[in-house]
Amino acid sequence: MNSPARWWSEVDGKVRCTLCPRHCSLREGQRGFCFVRQNLGGQLMLTTYGRSSGFAVDPVEKKPLNHFFPGSTVLSFGTAGCNLACKFCQNWELSTARSLDLMAAAATPEQIAALASGRGCRGVAYTYNDPIIFAEYAIDSASACREAGLVNIAVTAGYIEAEPRAEFFAAMDGANVDLKSFSDDFYRRLTGARLAPVKETLVYLARETNVWLEITTLLIPGQNDSDAEIDALSAWVADALGPHVPLHFTAFHPDNRMRDTPRTPAATLARARHLAQANGLHFVYTGNIRDLEGATTYCPACHAPLIIRDGFHVTQNTLTSGHCPHCAHPIAGRWM
Repeated sequence: MNSPARWWSEVDGKVRCTLCPRHCSLREGQRGFCFVRQNLGGQLMLTTYGRSSGFAVDPVEKKPLNHFFPGSTVLSFGTAGCNLACKFCQNWELSTARSLDLMAAAATPEQIAALASGRGCRGVAYTYNDPIIFAEYAIDSASACREAGLVNIAVTAGYIEAEPRAEFFAAMDGANVDLKSFSDDFYRRLTGARLAPVKETLVYLARETNVWLEITTLLIPGQNDSDAEIDALSAWVADALGPHVPLHFTAFHPDNRMRDTPRTPAATLARARHLAQANGLHFVYTGNIRDLEGATTYCPACHAPLIIRDGFHVTQNTLTSGHCPHCAHPIAGRWM
């Protein structure tokens, strides 16, 4: 259904959306780049409020979050549309949707909280497409979930302006942010966006909030997988955000508008992991492949394996109240 949007202004007879750095200027009836925000009667409206493309119960490790209540499940849901245009998007059926016919499931924020509680979930993950574009719906749902004792997770590209950023992430307890590349040229060519606002979101989350932050970088052969770029990206994460912030390097598979690009070799992910560790990052993971070493959480002090995973499933967790049982070193994260 349509619901009033919160971040916009009227400029020269048009509605200007101020949610993300695009600042779409919309005539009557016109939709923004994300497709779901529309000028209706001189007001900016969110056209997907209360509607979902579907729900699923997932392990939290699938988001991916490895240091946020490991082994728990979350209710995942999304809507349609996106404010980026990633040529490599692996949820492109939803993110590029230009019809609201996909929005089959109607759910109020209170119904979402009740569904998550009823399924025994630890919380709700706003995912599949970027929750920033349905921020009002996500914030209201997060409020209902908190009242029910649930946690909230944003899986996002972090492409948002400062004012809505503060309100959106105040409603979240955990976030996985896609840092798609450390090159502005990559962002412009392959996502239609810019790098700087994403870095600003990451710094904001790490330095000014209590949101648990993890980062994912999808490594695409020939695009963002060079030693130089991986070195620069991981060094920046360690310096600007902190060595405790988990970084996930995940494998690309041909999809959307990049079907001729080969899959990411496992060796590329292993190389990226070693480069990031050499830059001082304590927790570096590999994803979209089966890699027991790259899925395991190790103590940064004594290097003992602490949380062992097979895919998205935790097979062993020896943490003691968030500390290594061998040397008592505190392990950054949100634990049971």
